[in-house]
Formats: sequence, structure tokens, C-alpha cells
Amino acid sequence: MPAKKVDPHLFVVMGGTGDLMHRKLLPALARLHEANYLDQRSSVLGVARTPGMDDAGFRTWACDALAEEGMVSESLRRWCETSFYFEPLGHSDVKDYRGVARRIEKIEEATGLSGNRAFYLALPPAAFPTTITDLGKLGLNKSKGWTRLVIEKPFGRDLASAQELNALVHQYFDESQTYRIDHYLGKETVQNLLAFRFGNALFEPLWNRDRIDNIQITVAEELGIEKRAGYYETAGALRDMVQNHLTQLFTLTAMEAPASFDADAIRSEKVKVLRSLTPIEPENILFGQYTAGTINGEHVPGYHEEPGVAKESRVETFVALKLEIANWRWQGVPFYLRTGKRLPKRVTQIAVTFKQPPVSVFRSFDSCLVHSNVLIITLQPDEGFDLSFEVKSPGQPFRLETHNMHFRYDTPMPLAYQTLLLDVLAGDQTLFVHGDEVEASWRLYSPLLHEYRPMAHPYAAGTWGPNVAHTRMGQDGRSWILTALSKTKAQGKLHGD
Repeated sequence: MPAKKVDPHLFVVMGGTGDLMHRKLLPALARLHEANYLDQRSSVLGVARTPGMDDAGFRTWACDALAEEGMVSESLRRWCETSFYFEPLGHSDVKDYRGVARRIEKIEEATGLSGNRAFYLALPPAAFPTTITDLGKLGLNKSKGWTRLVIEKPFGRDLASAQELNALVHQYFDESQTYRIDHYLGKETVQNLLAFRFGNALFEPLWNRDRIDNIQITVAEELGIEKRAGYYETAGALRDMVQNHLTQLFTLTAMEAPASFDADAIRSEKVKVLRSLTPIEPENILFGQYTAGTINGEHVPGYHEEPGVAKESRVETFVALKLEIANWRWQGVPFYLRTGKRLPKRVTQIAVTFKQPPVSVFRSFDSCLVHSNVLIITLQPDEGFDLSFEVKSPGQPFRLETHNMHFRYDTPMPLAYQTLLLDVLAGDQTLFVHGDEVEASWRLYSPLLHEYRPMAHPYAAGTWGPNVAHTRMGQDGRSWILTALSKTKAQGKLHGD
């Protein structure tokens, strides 16, 4: 991880005993503590409506949560016991937040902190407006030091709600104080995508419509909705995954070279990509919904059989779409995006298929097929890169076979939240989403939620989505690329659906 300066601070988690704090934020903060990024005066204040919770209970809760992640040490135990505090919240009205404000002042006075504060909204989206308003009304949007607001996805449900939330945030917090978090941007391989593109003169001259045939971005999940029907029934895959995670990967793949490697320059280029997109036509998007099936040899229920799901629900669990960019670099190059739950395996990858030679000089040889070179960037699991290329097979007759250059990281990857929390505390907004970017993204997808909402095609759990998703790719003369090649060769062709 890069060397970054982190000032002594108070890290306030609204929703401090929730699932996000338990599984993601707490382990990430613990790793930052163990790596000596956090000053010994830095403290954590959990704010929640957990009945009967106090400082002692919160410290025990934190130690137990870390132990569940295998993080057990005397140093972490002392850290929890000396740096963790808890403030209860009643009905989340202004009176409760006055108590939060008083507790913050007392902690800062007792620990010698100078007023640097980060407020992390680890809350359901419905609670964002009230929390932001109450923080602002009580003056917690400003302090003697710096104040930063971290907002989890989803940021709005459509264009209108995103604009309304942006306006509310900007009523109390400057854009420079606001960190809209998308944990995919914290993954080491996502950041390495920028290094790969702009740090290698070999690839950047090829990154355009003259050399690339198509680009595919896949985010596949084996899991279903995991008892989250209350959320998922009002969200669906388009809101849950496409508008944020996949679109972020798309903009980083398609953006122009920024003037410098800083937040404003990178975010500006990402917004330009979104503003260059043509509207999505109905024939270029399809929804799917999983039915019962088998994954890893085990029977799993269909979406309608999940607890809390309406029996006639049309909510999509799979989305496949084609994006087209109207600019000089990408005109005519389709970007295919897909995501789904209950797919055969968990994988996130970007597959760049280069154009074939305009004429095959090997056409006189029987069965001598030339395959496209494909660059596969795997973000999870098994993070790394694969590049396929054609070579002559030894001996006779003359034929080509596809081999693969293979790179994998041989060191453990930092947690995505570890990277992003460090950036929040260091004041680096490079990997966070700008308000303009959120609105530009929703401007593209909102019509699909309101003006045109396609039916959800059924697909069996354990398959790669509805058959029509593969049929439409076939109509374009292409097929989905599933996963990285083997380390040596790909038996003559790329693995596809």
C-alpha cells in the first residue's frame, strides 16, 4: 500500500454494530492499526440503536468480531479496549444527535484529538437523508480540523433521487468532504487496470476502435440473495450491481488518459465516458431471474422460493446489456456487461478481444484457424492478467495453437475497504465517485427502470444466465468469454458459453 499520511482522528460509524461494521469496516481498520497507519490517539465511535450497548459492551463486541475473522492478538485487544467508544441512538431525532455531538467533544478532549472527524454512514439508504440533515443542523459538518462524510451505495434509486440526495449532501457538505464509496474501486486489480493501461506503451496505442473488436465485463456470483429479500425486492441487479460496480469498471476501461494521477483528473475522464454513451435500446438489454438448480452439486432454491420474496416478483437477478460510446476512440466497439446471482462460479473479469488480422496468410492450410488475441483481467478471485496469442504447433501439418501469457499476484491482496478507508483518512478521493458521475450514470439507466422495464427471462441456478443472453451475442457474431485461460494453452480456442 502507498505511504500516506493519516492525521489523528475520530472515526464515527453510524450503524456501528451492524453487519457492514462487523464484516468489512472493523477488519479493515484493524489492519490499518496493525500496519501503524493509525495514530495511538485515533479513536472509533460506534453509534447505533443496539439495546443495552455501552462502551464496555462495544469493546467486547469488537474483539469478538475480530476473533471471528481470525484476528486475535494482544495488540488488537488493547486497541479495542483503549480506542473504542459507543453512543446509543434512540429514534434518530435531533435530540439524539445532540448526545452524539457532546460525546464526540468529550472523546476529543480526553484523547487530545484536534477535531479531525470521519462520519461513515453504514446505514440503510432510507436513513441517509435524516442522518445527513441532523449532522448538518448540529454543525457536525464542520470542526476545528477536517470533516469527511462517507456514503455507502446505493446512492439514490434513480436519477431524480440521486439528484435530490446530492443536493441534500451539498447543502451541508462540500464535494471535497464527500466520499461516495464503491468497494470495487478499492480492489488492487482495479487500481492496477490504470497502471496497466497508462504505464505500458505496448497496450495504450492498441486501446481503440482500430485494434479492439469488443470488451466484455462480467461480475458473476454463486450466491443468491442471502436473506436480503427486503432490500433486493426493491433494488434488483440493475440497481445493486450495474449502476455502480459494473459501470465503474466500464469507465476505467474506456476512459481517456487523465492529465495526472489525481482525483479530479481521473473522475473527470470517467464522467466524459458516461456522457458519450448512446441511449440503451430495448434490444440491447435483457433481464433474468434464477429458478431452482444445482451449484457445486447442491440443490439451491429459485428466487421465488427465497424467504421474503413475493411469489409473482419480476425483480431481475441477472442483467446483460450492450453499451456503445459515441467518441473517436470507441465508435463501433461494443461493450458487453453482465452480472447475475446463482451463476456457476464467482468471478469478476474484463475480457478485451482484439481484432483478427484483416487477411489470413494461412488460409491455404487446412484447419489452420487464426483466433483473436484476448486480454483477460481477472479482478477476483485469483487476481491477475492473461494474454492469449497464436503460435505454430511443432511438426506437420502446419497449424496454429493458442498459448497464454499468465500473471498472478504472489502476495496477499489488501482488503478493498482497507485501501478505501486509508484514502478517506488521508483525504485522497481518487477511488471515490463524484456527484456528477453518479448522476451521469443514473441518467443512462433510469429509463430502463421507468420508461422501459424488460421482462425477466428465467434461468436455472448454476447456469450462465438465460439462453437468450447467448443467442443475442451469437447474433452479433460473438460469444461470452467465461474465464481466464490455463497457464499454458487453451486447446485451440477461447473458452466461451
